[in-house]
Amino acid sequence: MVACKVWTSLREAEGRLLLLLLLLALLPLPQNPAWAAGFRLFHKRLPHRDPSPSYYFLDDVPGLGRVFDGIGGLSGGGATSRLLVNYPEPYRSEILDYLFKPNFGASLHILKVEIGGDGQTTDGTEPSHMHYANDKNYFRGYEWWLMKEAKKRNPNIKLVGLPWSFPGWIGHGQNWPYVTPQLTALYVVTWIVGAKQHHGLDIDYIGIWNERAFDSQYIKVLRKTLYQYGLDRVKIIASDNLWQPISFAMLRDHELMEAIDVIGAHYPGTHTVPASLETNKTLWSSEDYSTFNNEVGGGCWARILNQNYVNGHMTATIAWNLVASYYQQLPFGRDGLMTAQEPWSGHYVVESPIWISAHTTQFAQPGWQYLKTVGHLHKGGSYVALTDGLGNLTIIIETMTHDHSKCIRPPLPLFVVSEQTAIFSLKGSFKELRVLQVWYTKLESKAENNSVLFKQLPPLKISNGTITLKLGVDEVYTLTTLTTGQKGTYPVPPESQPFPSSYKDDFNIRDPPFSEAPNFADQTGVFEYFTNSKYSGDHAFTLRQVVTQRPVTWAFDADQTISIIGDYNWKNLVIRCDVYIETPDISGVFIAGRVNKGGAIIQSAMGIFFWVFADGTYQVTEDLAGILIVKKGLANVRSGKWYTLILNINGSSVGVVLDNMLLWKGMLSSHSQNGWAAIGTHSYEFAQFDNFHVEARD
Repeated sequence: MVACKVWTSLREAEGRLLLLLLLLALLPLPQNPAWAAGFRLFHKRLPHRDPSPSYYFLDDVPGLGRVFDGIGGLSGGGATSRLLVNYPEPYRSEILDYLFKPNFGASLHILKVEIGGDGQTTDGTEPSHMHYANDKNYFRGYEWWLMKEAKKRNPNIKLVGLPWSFPGWIGHGQNWPYVTPQLTALYVVTWIVGAKQHHGLDIDYIGIWNERAFDSQYIKVLRKTLYQYGLDRVKIIASDNLWQPISFAMLRDHELMEAIDVIGAHYPGTHTVPASLETNKTLWSSEDYSTFNNEVGGGCWARILNQNYVNGHMTATIAWNLVASYYQQLPFGRDGLMTAQEPWSGHYVVESPIWISAHTTQFAQPGWQYLKTVGHLHKGGSYVALTDGLGNLTIIIETMTHDHSKCIRPPLPLFVVSEQTAIFSLKGSFKELRVLQVWYTKLESKAENNSVLFKQLPPLKISNGTITLKLGVDEVYTLTTLTTGQKGTYPVPPESQPFPSSYKDDFNIRDPPFSEAPNFADQTGVFEYFTNSKYSGDHAFTLRQVVTQRPVTWAFDADQTISIIGDYNWKNLVIRCDVYIETPDISGVFIAGRVNKGGAIIQSAMGIFFWVFADGTYQVTEDLAGILIVKKGLANVRSGKWYTLILNINGSSVGVVLDNMLLWKGMLSSHSQNGWAAIGTHSYEFAQFDNFHVEARD
């Protein structure tokens, strides 16, 4: 049992408590389990004396440290919130409350989103607001919706936008977004302007190019373009990669220094470099965490939230990703602050990083300042303290052990944390404080269900400005003057269920709430709802692949476009879909099953692919690249006409049907034994899909 181990130095009471313990020890222990547990809890709360307590001072007399900018989450990089939008109510709103509602769950201060660029950016593609130079649409995707939902819950939340990929026209045929800096800057600024004009959203920060090379000239042009559009308030973050070489470049270039407001580094391992400090700029860990959200992931998050400031003077930390709302078998499955990957069932899980976030976010707001008197605990762990300058004080203490706080990156040097007694002496304006609220977390390494997450303990009375804490390992304490904290709860969501074995979508939605069809996860290209003016009947409303030029890529996009759907464990299934090739000659489309890869490794995806081409041929291949051809032949197919494709997979037997005519049936020694269903095109080309239907069998 986890006990509260918070004491003050009440010397007179100590003797009486010890005497009572001695008397109790002489009595036989009752057999009642509840009484016995209570006795053990009472014993652990007694003020055991540590032979070597450590002393720490919390004082604002020497002045205050850096201004706290907040804790955030990142939606994007890419398509990590893809399934969230398809959740039915009330579950979708509950998930959003756990993320953004103040004094309820994670209570995040910052929401960072991807500026969609039509390219693969880790777990999928996100659509651009400008697929082409003469095209503007500020209602594609779901990031606009997500930002609005966050603002509904917390009007003060800060919004950050960052590109990963760019539509192909930005690069003029090159895989480089800085060919024409003025054009790229205008493209990004139109996204900011569109957010305001169409959604009432004020973007607070804008980035350059995620984890890729920066261009100093482009950054200067971006700043000037922001000024030209009256967006002086929008701050620039650079370079969303490493501390270097951006810091050296700023120190050598005064104009660049003036253009950049925040130096943002990714996965800094809680440390910065001297050159970054020399700039005197605000420092952020603008992407961090990326760790499986079990209790070790919670430990990673607890450690870096404190130590990013203690070690690296970083005043904001943003988690990738906000919510694990994408198919788990995609790269970095379940690396979100919480898990919501089953819109078909409504099931979601509030994971430990949500409550680790709350230890800071519910008790310190952007604009508060760190005390200068923060640091490491003598026997491992760290502590920070923040104040609003109006008398409020919040102290966050973590004692995460090495093996219980490893993040996915960078490698964590070995260190040791042990039980300890810490005595905090409150000085300066905090000397007169008499009571602090206490919130407590204990992360268990072996039995996750035994962890204590964000539990409110009895208020702590302060004696003569001194606080004494008996600290165990893998614990988090928040001591605060604020009384507004809350561990929000909702009824238990529905139980987890696999993706439906029978699934249909005819895409017949006149005014869809989102541009993408439910549960389809685009991996290369962008598949959008489309109103087909040529067909007023069965194919008036379809799903259309709309990217016709390879984007300026961030990951290794495939040469084909593909959108996956369903259950990764599917083996035997029948897929039926109507298809329409729009471009003559070499264009083509496919349906597929057992697709075994996605995300940034989509190029090497294996499966069973049934292709038809505008030149009147068909193929069956075992790979997306179309290299492993099992069968090819003639089919009466051309562009500008609808066809129905059927792919039947049963064990090693495969059959392909075109308009009720069997083209081929044979046996495969498939490289892929299970995987998703999928639709796609032979290249970046217009094509339409309708009446999708999959039946999976055991």
